Amino acid sequence: MNIFLREMIAYRKSLIIWSIGVIILIVSGMAKFEGMVSSGQSMNEIMTAMPKSLQAIMGTGTLDVSTVNGYFGVLYIYLLLMATIHAAMLGATIIAKEERDKTAEFLFVKPISRSKIISYKLIVASVNILLFNVVAAVSSIFLVGKYNEGESVTGDIINAMLGMLLLQVLFLLIGSTIAAVSKRPKIAVSLSTGIILVTYIVSIAIDLNEKLAFMKYLTPFKYFEAKVVMNGEGLDVLFVLLTLSLIVVLLMITFVFYRKRDLNV
Repeated sequence: MNIFLREMIAYRKSLIIWSIGVIILIVSGMAKFEGMVSSGQSMNEIMTAMPKSLQAIMGTGTLDVSTVNGYFGVLYIYLLLMATIHAAMLGATIIAKEERDKTAEFLFVKPISRSKIISYKLIVASVNILLFNVVAAVSSIFLVGKYNEGESVTGDIINAMLGMLLLQVLFLLIGSTIAAVSKRPKIAVSLSTGIILVTYIVSIAIDLNEKLAFMKYLTPFKYFEAKVVMNGEGLDVLFVLLTLSLIVVLLMITFVFYRKRDLNV
């Protein structure tokens, strides 16, 4: 329990900063929606006039951005990027920081097994990403509801946030796995964020070329797309099962390699 409290205290400032950041992102995004609606601009025409590559990057797809539902779908991809980056960095640093800060020796002289240490660390990381997700969800529901004049989209937002939470856990464990396996855990953060960048680029490439659709299983950013979730279709069961399977595998790898690896103390 001391490890849990120690880690929660260590990451409290980071959690607050990231939470404030996601609130600012949602507030500014929805304020822009209000400004475009009040100006009378046809957002769908503006988006259609953009190059297809730019549409793919922005994540507009088939979304009707003139509605608050569709506009939030565009905003969702940026929330997803922010959430997964936070999760991957957290998963990597919560392991690698012991060597970076030269505190591994202090930690491992305590009468506690490595399995318990990594368990506490992953629990702390999970609590952090859950709190981040709750902040994003509550802010989204409140602000979208403020500008929504049609049917309630709260259910769609909740589904979108559940999908985001699954991807947060997935990238958290990608970060922890890299840190546990690598002989140079200090580069785990760079590798984790690099994986996010590559998989996001692959998702854009799929949007630009339908022939690459078979690659959708290789990029988590195609698992719970806003254009599907925000249209009332919910989460795809196949992708939920695939994500959970990857989570279990990565969790096992993290435990196995963390127990065996030599730490630079």
